[in-house]
Parts: sequence; C-alpha cells; structure tokens
Amino acid sequence: MESRLEHLVCVTPDDFRRRGPALLETARWKLLAHGDSWFSFTSARVDAHANLLEELVFSRPTLAVSCAGHHNALRRMIDLEGSADFLRLLGGDTAWDGILLSMGGNDLVSAATVPALQPGGEATPLHLRLLRRQTEWDAPSKGVSRYFSEDGWQTYCQYVKANLKHVLSLRDAGASRGKPVFMHCYAVPMPRPAGSDGSDAASGPWLYPALKAYAIPQADWAAMSRLMLSKLATLLKACAADPANYPQLQVFDSTQVPIAPAAPGSSGISGDWHNEIHLNHSGCFKIARAWSSHVEAVLSGKPLEGAAPTTGRGKSRH
Repeated sequence: MESRLEHLVCVTPDDFRRRGPALLETARWKLLAHGDSWFSFTSARVDAHANLLEELVFSRPTLAVSCAGHHNALRRMIDLEGSADFLRLLGGDTAWDGILLSMGGNDLVSAATVPALQPGGEATPLHLRLLRRQTEWDAPSKGVSRYFSEDGWQTYCQYVKANLKHVLSLRDAGASRGKPVFMHCYAVPMPRPAGSDGSDAASGPWLYPALKAYAIPQADWAAMSRLMLSKLATLLKACAADPANYPQLQVFDSTQVPIAPAAPGSSGISGDWHNEIHLNHSGCFKIARAWSSHVEAVLSGKPLEGAAPTTGRGKSRH
C-alpha cells in the first residue's frame, strides 16, 4: 500500500526561536531553507504566486525553518551576507538534516538585464553582460547563441561558484557539517509582458524588456530563454558533480519537468505560470513533487532515480 505523503511544515525563524525543541521532537527530518521568491511563503507572497516549499511532500514528518519570507527573499546570492537569521541558524548548534536553497535565478535575470550602454554613454564590456548588441551578433549559423556573451557568462559562472563555495563553508563551520545542500534549477520562462503587481523595476517583467532593448527578434525569445536557463542548470549540475570542491551539493534539474509554457505575448496567468518568471500553483506542484522524491531519496540514503524526474504522486492542497 502506498505510504501517505505529508506536506512539509514551514516555520519562521521567530517560530523556531520560541518553540524550537518542541517543533523538532515531531520531525523525522529537520531542514533549513532560504532563497529567492520561489521559496517565499508568507501570505502576501503566496497570494501573489505559488512557491515550492508549500508543495514539497515527504513520507515522514518533515519540518523546515524558512528564512525566505516576503521581506527577506534573496534578490542576489551576495545578499546572503545580510540574512542574519539564515547565517545564525546555519552556523549554529542545530544539526540540520539538509539545507534547501533557491538561488541563482535572480542573479541570472540581473545579468541578462544589464544594459548595453552605461549611464555615461560608453559601452558595457561584454564580460559584464550576457547579451550582445546587434553590431556584435555572431553569424546566423550559430542560432540564438549569436546573441549571447560567453565572456559575460564566464563572469557569471565565477560569481555563482564563489557563492556556492561560501555557502558550503558556512555549513561546514557549524553542527550541520557535511549535510546535503539541496538546490533546484529553474523552469524555462516565456519572455512576455507579465510582471507582478508592484510598480518598481523589481516587479517585472524581467526578460521581456531586456530582449526588446537588445533588439533580439521576438521569434527567438523562447529559445533564448531556454539557452540561458539550460546553461544555468548545466552549471549547477557540474558543481554538484565536483564533490571535491562542492561537497554534498545536490542539484535537481527542474528544466526536465514538463511545465505548460505561457502563451507568447500574454500578460497574466498562462499555462503553469503566474507571471513571466514565477510559477502558479500547478507549476509549483509539478516541480515540487518531483524534487521531493529527490530530496527524500538523499535523506533516506536511497539510490537516486534516473536523470529524467517524474512528477510524483499525491494531490495539491490548492
């Protein structure tokens, strides 16, 4: 008979500070979580779009102390230094069974939106941006890669690798030394005029204005998005495959989970997407169920399944 799956229980650092021992007594696995808006779980954020933590399920009671609140979501990896709760809990006396991280997506978007020209009118060097100006495009035979700055990508890779090593060093400085750090990759968004409800630049849309500003043909937008997100997935998986430099880093390739794409040009909820870069509940359900199986297999010491993830079983709460 199939075991019953239980949703991950998420609590805030304040909750854990007040009720820590009692909370831990009922949990088979104790996790620490932090990350960008894909993880934020406060009511204001969940009302705006879904998140992965809310959809993770396990066969045994599992608790996560999540530092990814509405006002505390990572905009960039480097923001980790300002995340006092996460740093305290990661380096403290609690031996977490694993750490859940949602990191790198915002950094990729930021790198893609770097303008071609600096405020003074001079060109931004290619190693500091991911997109090429029309006069810099390679031959059409190279496909959408002709729009992409490999020099800028190498800069981004160095940044991601340095940040990941820093996180792992912080883990190994506390009671959770050697415990697995779980990261997900990101589903491939359709660049489109669909931002969140805010009015500032951080509210999006994100890729859509960048690709327009660089005059990249609209017919290539979907492929360009896939190129960038696939390269990020390849980077993270390469780090996970290098245990000498990234010990116990576990990466789940979310790009392989079938997600219904948003319609090109749509401005609201479409397919499995709430806006341009955030999934709705159905999208989060699909990725989270597949990722849950990966996380539980590692926590249980079971062999991982093949590279192509499945969407798992169980029904969403939503």
